[in-house]
Parts: sequence; C-alpha cells; structure tokens
Amino acid sequence: MGMAIVGVLVIVLMVAVTGLSKKLGVAAPLLLVVVGLTLSYAPGVPDIEVPHEWILTGVLPPLLYAAAIKVPVIDFRRNLGAITSLSVVLVLVSALITGLVLYALLPDLNLAAAIALGAVVSPPDAVAATSIGKRLGLPPRLVTVLEGEGLVNDATALVLLRSALAVAAGTMSGVWSGVADFGYAVVVAVAVGLLVGVVTVAVRARIDDPVLDTALSFVVPFLAFIPAEELGASGVLAVVVAGLCTGHRGAAVLGAQARIGDDVNWRTVQFLLESAVFLLMGLELHDLVDDIDQDLLSIPHTALIGLLVTAVLIVIRVAWVFPLVFLLRRRAGRAERRIMRLWLRLEQVRERPADPRQQRRSRLLRRLYAQRRADLEQERREGLGWRGAVVLGWSGMRGVVTLAAAQSLPSTVPYREQLVLIAFTVAVTTLLLQGGTLPALIRVLGIRGVDTTADLWDSAALFDEIADAGLRVLDAPDTVLGAGVDPDVVERVRQDTFLRGESLWEQARAGEGEDAPTPHHQYRQLRLAVVRAERKAMLTARRHGRYPSRILADAQRVLDLEETRLRPRTTEH
Repeated sequence: MGMAIVGVLVIVLMVAVTGLSKKLGVAAPLLLVVVGLTLSYAPGVPDIEVPHEWILTGVLPPLLYAAAIKVPVIDFRRNLGAITSLSVVLVLVSALITGLVLYALLPDLNLAAAIALGAVVSPPDAVAATSIGKRLGLPPRLVTVLEGEGLVNDATALVLLRSALAVAAGTMSGVWSGVADFGYAVVVAVAVGLLVGVVTVAVRARIDDPVLDTALSFVVPFLAFIPAEELGASGVLAVVVAGLCTGHRGAAVLGAQARIGDDVNWRTVQFLLESAVFLLMGLELHDLVDDIDQDLLSIPHTALIGLLVTAVLIVIRVAWVFPLVFLLRRRAGRAERRIMRLWLRLEQVRERPADPRQQRRSRLLRRLYAQRRADLEQERREGLGWRGAVVLGWSGMRGVVTLAAAQSLPSTVPYREQLVLIAFTVAVTTLLLQGGTLPALIRVLGIRGVDTTADLWDSAALFDEIADAGLRVLDAPDTVLGAGVDPDVVERVRQDTFLRGESLWEQARAGEGEDAPTPHHQYRQLRLAVVRAERKAMLTARRHGRYPSRILADAQRVLDLEETRLRPRTTEH
C-alpha cells in the first residue's frame, strides 16, 4: 500500500509540475529536476535508487519508440546528413575528447574507462530542447533535426560505452575490434528493427479489437529491443527503426482507430516516463553525493571536473554545428545541379523508342525527379541559417541516457562514484544552464517558426488535391455499392466533400486578416451548441432511467465523436 501511495503522489506531482511549467513558460524537464533536487533534501524523504537496468531496459525502449513513431520518415530522410553528423560522428568525437580530458585529470583512470564516461556524457537529450522549441515555435526542420539526433545518438553512445568497457576489462583487443563491433551492432539492429516493425504492423492490421491492438502496440519496443540485445546488437537502435517503420507504414496499413489510439496512448506513456526520469535525476543526486569517497577525490573537486567537462562539450558542439550548417547550405546548391542533370536524363529517356523497359525507367526517373525537386523546395523554404546554428549548438542538454548509463559503470572502474557524479553534474548543469536560457536565446534571435497562414493555404490545396481523387469514385458509385445507388446519396457525399474543402479555404482566407466569422465557423459553433444540448438531455434521460444503460452508452459515444470532429484541430510543431 505504501508503494501505491508513493506512485499516486508521484504522478500527481508530475502532472502538477508540468501544468505549472506551462503557466511559468519554463520547460517541464527543468522544473522537474529542480523539484526533485528540493525534495531530496527535504526531511523524511527516503533515499531513492533505481537500478540502471530498469531505466535502460524498461524505460528507454518505450520512451524512444514513443518519439520515433511521431517522426515522419520523409523528414528524417531529408535531414539524414545532419542527423548522422550530430548523432554519430559528433558523439564519437565528443566521447574521445572528453575521455582524453578525464584521462589527463584522473591519474588512476585508464584511457578506455575515460572514453567510456565520455560516451556516457556525449549524447544530448532532445526532450527539453524540442519541448521548448515546439512551445516557442521553432522552425519544423530544427525540431526534426533535434528529434532525429535524440533518437539515434543514444544508440551510438551505448554501443561505444559497451565497446570501451570491454576494452577496459580486457575482453576486446584493439580499436579495429571496437569498429567491427560497432558496425555489427548497427547492421543487426537495423535488420531486427525493420523486421519487427513490418511484422507487427502487418499483424495489427488484422486485429479489429482496439483493446488487443493497443496491448500489442505496447510490447513492440520490447520485441525489437530484447532480440537485438541478445544478438549483441544495439537494442536502442532497433527500437528506433521499429518506431520509424511503424509510424510510416501505419499510415497506409493500420486503421484510423488504431492510429488515433497510438497517438494518445504513446503521448501519455512518453509524458509519464520522461517526467519520472527527470524527477528521478533530482531525487537521486543527494544520495549520490553521500556515497562519494572524499579521500579519493573530494566532492568540490569532482564537481569542478564535471563543470569543466560541461564546458568542453558545449565548445565541441558549437564548433561542430556551424561548419555543419555551412556544408548543408553548400549541399543545397549542388543538389540543384544534380536535379538539372536528372531532368536532362529524363528528357533523353522520353525521346527514345517506347518499350516496356524504357517505360519502367521513365517512371522511376520521374518519381526520383519529383522527390528530389520537392526536397530542394523544402530546403529552400526551411534552410538552416546562422540563427538556426546558434539554437542547434546551444541545444545540448543531457538527460535520460546519461543518467542510466552512468550508473551502469562497473564497480571495478576507478573513481566510479566520482564518475557518476561527474555525469550527473553534466546532465543537471546543461539542463539548467542551456535549457533555462534557450527560450530567451530563441526570442533574442527572433527565429520565425511555422507560418500558420501559409500552412492553412497548403492544407486547403492538399485537400483540394486529394478531394479530386475522392470525387472520381463518385463517377462510378456502382463499383463500390453495386447497382441501384440512389443519386441523392451520391450528391450528398459529393456536397460533404465540397464543404470540407470550402471550410479549409475559409480558414486560410480568415488567417490573412478577414475578421468576420466564416459560415463554416458559425456552423461549427451552432452544431457544438446543439451537441451540448443533446448531451444535457441524454444525461437527464440517464438520471430518469428511461433507457437501458447500453443505449445511453452508445448515444454518449456518438455525441463524443461528433464533438471531437467539430472542435478545432490542435497540432504540434
């Protein structure tokens, strides 16, 4: 009963702190860490220590999966160069440099163990940065890069940590063995993640029961993580690949109810796990400080080393990001020349005699040309400039993986308690320093995020395009329902489709400054008022007991769906 009460209080605390953070304009992870630190020194609060295996095996897979299913694969592909540079190469470079710094400062620490701690503190956690960015309206491309980096860099760091610890323990010989281990871990993880993603989506597509579908979706991250780890690969990367595959294929294969359920369920899981981990960071720090052997290395000295490592990591990231953004802008110019060459090849194919082989090649080139042209147009609209580089360089907050990976260091490693405190110092300092100042930095730079008006016009144009395909079905309704379709039914469906498009165009025009309420806005408000009155009458009927409970429950579901459809859409950017 005691643990149940603690669990309830923790969830209530997380909800209250997150709600308060929105009113204060402070990122929730920062406030949760501060609250955890404060509670850890409060009288009567017991020492809290969660085994690192629980975090790495029980928390990290669903947390990464919840983030991965929301990242559009097309955006991930378009930013693959930047994501790879930040999440793989920068992590390796940061781990090596910080490892050398620690090796120079701690005389009893061997180089492999020092690089292991470098791997622990190298991967940034994108949670705080993306929560701030979405709230303040960062450009979507910046948010995508940060999310993609946060998904992949954990796998890089954990594989590097495993290899470095193996070298330190003498079970792996040489750098090339570590490189081979890294390559094996990546290739096998990608294969496992793709297999799990494809198979689970195919199975879920055949499940009509939403309860069973939800239950299966909750085990998907573990179906990817556990086999990959057993095969000696990166379970974390397998989970990310499975999540990306599920999010991408689910749009075409899963039903609408399954997709809506996934969105709500995994957002809830992500909120609970993220909040719990950041609260835990603060709560564990007090106990961690008490475990330090001050005769080996004092707490102030350890904290100073942690601050030095923090400064080194910040300098490395900033120095890395600016050249990266410059190269990305140069690449856009080269992409335009490649597209021109592709167009010339397409013209040459069109001029040749038409045979099945040439037709297939022409279709392939047309698709490739359209894709690359769209990529280039997106790059021009959302290209990263120096302001984006500043934000990207300052978004290096550490979090979940640093917390868990630091505690996984073996007890045989010299200075283990001090190394864990150094990692915690880096995580807490970056969260409070960079996370606390990032909103002000974004405002000072004046970065423009999503253009809401342009999005409304794009949305209206998209629905016009897909409505044309939908309306063509009505040209031959007999193929759908058989002979004898009532023309009035066909016309009603056609008018419903037209009304949706008209509503979107009205919203777009209203976004440009037309203040008068649009007819569709008035319709939604009146229809909502009708639904509320109907709900009130339904509740009255329930009180009087005139109808069976199952009939009342069905009526409530119908009204809930209608109200959900009528309310304005909310989107995350």
